[in-house]
Amino acid sequence: QRSIASSFDALEKPGQKWHLMKYIGIAGNYLLMMFYTTVSAWMLQYFVDTAAGKFVGADSKRVETIFAEMKGEPVTMTGYMVIVVIIGFLVCSIGLQKGLERITKVMMLALLAIMAVLAVNSIFMKGGAEGLKFYLLPDLENMQKVGVGKVIVGAMNQAFFTLSLGLGSMAIFGSYIDKKRSLMGEAVNVAILDTSVALTSGLIIFPACAAYDVAVDKGPDLIFVTLPNIFNDIPLGRLWGSLFFVFMSFAALSTVLAVFENIISCSTDLFGISRKKACFINCILMIILSLPCILGFNVLSGIKPLGENSDIMGLEDFIVSNLLLPIGSLIFIVFCVSRYGWGWKNFMAEANEGKGLKVQNWMRGYMTYVLPVIVLLVFIVGIVDVVKGL
Repeated sequence: QRSIASSFDALEKPGQKWHLMKYIGIAGNYLLMMFYTTVSAWMLQYFVDTAAGKFVGADSKRVETIFAEMKGEPVTMTGYMVIVVIIGFLVCSIGLQKGLERITKVMMLALLAIMAVLAVNSIFMKGGAEGLKFYLLPDLENMQKVGVGKVIVGAMNQAFFTLSLGLGSMAIFGSYIDKKRSLMGEAVNVAILDTSVALTSGLIIFPACAAYDVAVDKGPDLIFVTLPNIFNDIPLGRLWGSLFFVFMSFAALSTVLAVFENIISCSTDLFGISRKKACFINCILMIILSLPCILGFNVLSGIKPLGENSDIMGLEDFIVSNLLLPIGSLIFIVFCVSRYGWGWKNFMAEANEGKGLKVQNWMRGYMTYVLPVIVLLVFIVGIVDVVKGL
């Protein structure tokens, strides 16, 4: 298995500087986990609170209040964050295939099944039709008001984030794939599954927003505001809610483990330390680095780095989603297709080993000339939009 820290070193030609990308990748992995561990902690805390019956009988306004109160408690949130970080590094110290793979297979299938049931329930919920219309029918007039470019950039940044593109997080899992399956085929499978889960999530959340009069512009908070309302209105809702959030905790943990594995691999490659030592050191470091995000909702709530409605998590998300992910993706693309990098022929030969869909030679023009321009535009427009909002 090869980390992002050693991949460029091994593949670049003598005298080239592509290996400097590893520092962007490593920094991005740490920055991503500085706020994603908090989101994972929310999932875990919601499982505990749902199982304890905290949301039973609560209306939509009360659910929003509970979420706000949760973010306002730094000690409790820190406790759950520490649990997430320790579990993550413990599993990584055992090894991905022994630790993560066995657990995730069952948990993810169970989560997908529950999501399908919740999507059907939301679609037929009283008052949910407006939310379904909002979600599935394009509003071109509203898109023009917001800005078509801004909409496209938002979608592209979401794609970069959800597919872990640009920071090498996906690369660490790719290094575990044997030579029997082609990388192109596996990439298509990941994209299809990711898109299916995203669409199903929308079918759950947006009809529920309409049914319970919840604003749809709450961003990541939506799942924590809408889902408890749904579980309150279905038979055995407390049980279903507990199962949903425990499976969501495992889903979030799978992302944490992927990035932690990359951090650990980079640490062992760069500093020559053992895996267990890398896990211990990074566990302490990650707990410390995650604190500003948690404190940004309470003790440090007065810090508004990107404008009046921003917080520390928003700043960290901006750096990762709008800066590092596009830059990293652009470097990866140029490295793979350029004769000054790894080169198209080498990339194509490696990606096409094994059974499955293959990279075709006609794709070279698109990947060499079109895709880099698209990524660069996403990067520039994203920066301009944020600057305008300051």
